[in-house]
Amino acid sequence: MNRVLLLQRISRGAIATTAGALFPFGFAPFGYVAVAPLAIGTLFLLWVSVNARQGALLGFYFGLGAFAIGVSWVFVSLHNYGNMPVLLAILVVAVFVSIMALYPAVCGLIQGGFCHLPRTVRLLVVMPALWVLLEWLRGQLLGGFPWLYLGYAQVDTPFASVAPLSGVLAVSLLAAIAGSAVILMLIGTLKQRLLAVAALSALFGIGLLAGRADFAVPYGDAVKIAVVQNNVSLADKWDAAKAEQIVSGYLEASANETSADLIVWPEAALPVYLDQLPTLFLRQLLEHPADYLFGVVERQAGETKAYFNSAVGIADDVVIYRKQQLVIFGEYLPLPFLFRWLLDYFDIPMSDFSSWPSQQSPLQLADQKVGVTICYEDAFQRRVGSALPGATILANISEDAWFGDSLAPRQRLQIARTRALEVSRPFIRANNNGLSALIDHRGRVVALAPMFRPDVLRGELQPMQGATPFVRFGNIPLITSLGLLLVGCLVIPRALRARKRD
Repeated sequence: MNRVLLLQRISRGAIATTAGALFPFGFAPFGYVAVAPLAIGTLFLLWVSVNARQGALLGFYFGLGAFAIGVSWVFVSLHNYGNMPVLLAILVVAVFVSIMALYPAVCGLIQGGFCHLPRTVRLLVVMPALWVLLEWLRGQLLGGFPWLYLGYAQVDTPFASVAPLSGVLAVSLLAAIAGSAVILMLIGTLKQRLLAVAALSALFGIGLLAGRADFAVPYGDAVKIAVVQNNVSLADKWDAAKAEQIVSGYLEASANETSADLIVWPEAALPVYLDQLPTLFLRQLLEHPADYLFGVVERQAGETKAYFNSAVGIADDVVIYRKQQLVIFGEYLPLPFLFRWLLDYFDIPMSDFSSWPSQQSPLQLADQKVGVTICYEDAFQRRVGSALPGATILANISEDAWFGDSLAPRQRLQIARTRALEVSRPFIRANNNGLSALIDHRGRVVALAPMFRPDVLRGELQPMQGATPFVRFGNIPLITSLGLLLVGCLVIPRALRARKRD
């Protein structure tokens, strides 16, 4: 008997790990959109037949498979471009993946507390709600890591239409319910199958109805945009001998873009500090017919020198946005008294930036208000939303060369598309090595530059104004509703049973 139980546990663990490993294939660049919900549905089905402790273990196995593949680009960044030794990079990635796997593990643990409910209710209500709450929590704790949200994989499905209503987490909820419903259709009783069909029909109906709503209206004329993607290698970027060549390259690529309203260069495009830019250089930009937006490192003098990853706008005047959401171990070192020696020992290069502490207004460029984010700030809803509803266009400048030819640049484009859809704003994505893109307010890519090739991406975007429900209320209505729903599922049946006994 013990042997049979052991084999069952091994089999369940293997299925959970496999489902987790398949989960990232629902996201870019693979785009098998049905895979991610079905992987989640498979995990939910496993949870139905086990206790809370076993559910936590199966959730952990799922998380190991999902994040080991889905964020494999972390190794590329650490080893290939961060000079971290192979074994140390593997160790760091393993620790990171294990931490991320704790979220589905906690989800599996908590769902065990709802075992008194019918299986259908657990599959279609409790587990999807818990999954979304844990996704939200993962985006908040330890600086947040809002990557591989189930909803991102659905940006090209009818479910994505609810993003303007309640954000990507609402899309995750619909997709999780859909995954459970499909699983229930395959293994359930006739009554359960009929209920699953009804649930799927309702979900697609919600998506189709939501897609007909418009929460923003055009503002002014379309803006002509030119994104300069010069594909400067990281090895050359901070080579002082090549600084002049790099600066000249951006100027030459932009000189003929006289019909553009706004020219955008990527993050840290210029390999000098802002205060080192010659007056003549700035005058050239000011005299150009187009306005400019580009990335540069800014240093501020004082007793304690501060360095900022900044975006500079050149219009009638110079305006600046300074990055707020820094990359841990990339742009700043947490607990330096614990980790500094390790970086010094292995000679691992790492920046030491400061985060801008206060709210920043959109930059006035091309007669529009441009909400700017830098690097992976666009993965954080609150950072994009901080410029709204005032901003009429969004722009993100990035340096994705740190990820090489990995999954990360494709996943980041998918995230940017979802951000545009959530807030109903066009989105400019300027990247040194690709994928630079112009995205309309419905999350559709209207122009795309290839990876690892110099290019000037040209196109028009229609500025928008107005506020979607998500811009107005954020995640609060959804998270609160799901929390109350779960409390109700936990308390009400017990209260009814107690009343029946009395």
